[in-house]
Amino acid sequence: MTGFVEKPEPAQVPGLEHLHTGKVRDLYRDQDGHLVMVASDRLSAFDWVLPTEIPDKGRILTRLSLWWFEQLTDLLPNHVISTDVPAGAPADWEGRTMICRSLRMVPVECVARGYLAGSGLVEYEESRTVCGLALPDGLENGSELPGSIFTPATKAAVGEHDENVSYEEMARRIGPETSAELRQSTLAAYDKARDIARERGIILADTKFEFGWDDAAGAEPRLTLADEVLTPDSSRFWPADQWQPGRSQPSFDKQYVRDWLASPASGWDRNGEQPPPPLPEDVVEATRARYVEAYERLTGVPWS
Repeated sequence: MTGFVEKPEPAQVPGLEHLHTGKVRDLYRDQDGHLVMVASDRLSAFDWVLPTEIPDKGRILTRLSLWWFEQLTDLLPNHVISTDVPAGAPADWEGRTMICRSLRMVPVECVARGYLAGSGLVEYEESRTVCGLALPDGLENGSELPGSIFTPATKAAVGEHDENVSYEEMARRIGPETSAELRQSTLAAYDKARDIARERGIILADTKFEFGWDDAAGAEPRLTLADEVLTPDSSRFWPADQWQPGRSQPSFDKQYVRDWLASPASGWDRNGEQPPPPLPEDVVEATRARYVEAYERLTGVPWS
């Protein structure tokens, strides 16, 4: 269960209905039925939303998602309508807001992997499989897989952990036709993004996508890419020039925060009942620098 050290009060904006305050985003509905997603600077680790924010994180993730949506438009439609800030919203919403079509979401996390890490590594070490897919012997932490693989997870209730499942189990739950389309779309998007990242000296080890059906009036429902996409919060990005199988890889994400929280320097027991402490300034600055570097290296545009 994910908990907030200090849960923020949602902004009250005329014409918007607050739907949910998540780990990172606040979700509203406008009077046209569109979803308004606002990315905060919050950071979560070890099932806690931390008391210290990372400056600019929400804007970086929003701008990076928008950039990736654009790169993938030849493969998949997405849910973004505009980035206009609703009238009466706080000034801080500028640059972190997406107005999106409301979709009939598919209750599956669509994960693509090209390298062995995370929960995939744990399962592989136990059974030489990942989500029931057999993999060759001899792989280790950070190894490149023979080919990209689709490893779905069922979406859990808010605050709970998603559960990795086999493709066959997913097909049983949501149907074979939808499952086949999800797999094809996920792998196509991952393969294109992996190649784009590789050209920029970055390894896209794995990522997760969310999809929903766009039931716009008078049109056939279309599988549509939703939520954030290909950010350091939803993906593992590694610097290619430092990649070395057999160990944990340097990354462009919040691993720096996890490492500090797990170290004696934090004074925090992750298995205890006390919430994590505030982050020191140097950890905040180093984490922000990793998000900025990921954005700049991927897009080729300086962050400002």
